[in-house]
Amino acid sequence: MEQFNKLSAEETDLLKEAIPIITVLIAGADGNIDPKEEAWAKKVANIRTYNNPDELNEYYKWVGESYEVDVHKHMKFSTEGTEARTKELSDKLAGLNDIFPKLDPEFAKELYESLKTFANHVARASGGILGYGSISNAEKALIDLPMLNEVIIPDDEDVKE
Repeated sequence: MEQFNKLSAEETDLLKEAIPIITVLIAGADGNIDPKEEAWAKKVANIRTYNNPDELNEYYKWVGESYEVDVHKHMKFSTEGTEARTKELSDKLAGLNDIFPKLDPEFAKELYESLKTFANHVARASGGILGYGSISNAEKALIDLPMLNEVIIPDDEDVKE
């Protein structure tokens, strides 16, 4: 993606791994990564390769190239239990806050919103009846990705001031 050319290798790696990180973060929030959550997350990521604005489709295709490898890498990210893994992955994901301002503002906002809806889909993938009652308290605490700052596009009037 052309706009990623101005980012460092570490920044592009984090952008590529954001979806796998969110998968492990949300699916593993309750201490148990349900295979249904992992499978559903993969399916949602695949659907997003053609069901978004063009740049996001391109982003999800790029993520899909190493999605499964990256998910399994982050599943093993911490050997110190759920709480430590959640903190480590949350801290890593928070690195996107420094990247969003370097991206086209419209794309950054679309990506931010897409990451949040992706987290919601992962959380709803397991248990409950038709997805109701399936989100654990641990997942609820993370589902809105509180480690990410909301991406706001300034109004033209705000820019003039």
